[in-house]
Amino acid sequence: MGIRSRGRLMFTAAQLRAARVLLGIDQRQLAEMSGLSVPTIQRMEASETMVRGNVDSLVKLIAAFDAAGIEMIDEGAASTAQGRGVRLKNPAVKIIPGARA
Repeated sequence: MGIRSRGRLMFTAAQLRAARVLLGIDQRQLAEMSGLSVPTIQRMEASETMVRGNVDSLVKLIAAFDAAGIEMIDEGAASTAQGRGVRLKNPAVKIIPGARA
């Protein structure tokens, strides 16, 4: 369901922002999709490196991205390039209608 390191969900603030932009949605729309508040999304995106938050919030966020067709790529994961990132699981997945960045 997400990136785990020592049993914890892990992804960077840059991945969070990139995933949101890839979907073409703003912070409010991501908050609605995930069931989190806008201030929570803002705090997560403002993190310097790894996103910090309670496990429930992180699980909700990863589940929302997963449902929207976004895959978080961990450092060292199978990919054609190195490092962390995000990608659409299925290139045929359509961007959310009415979404804006």
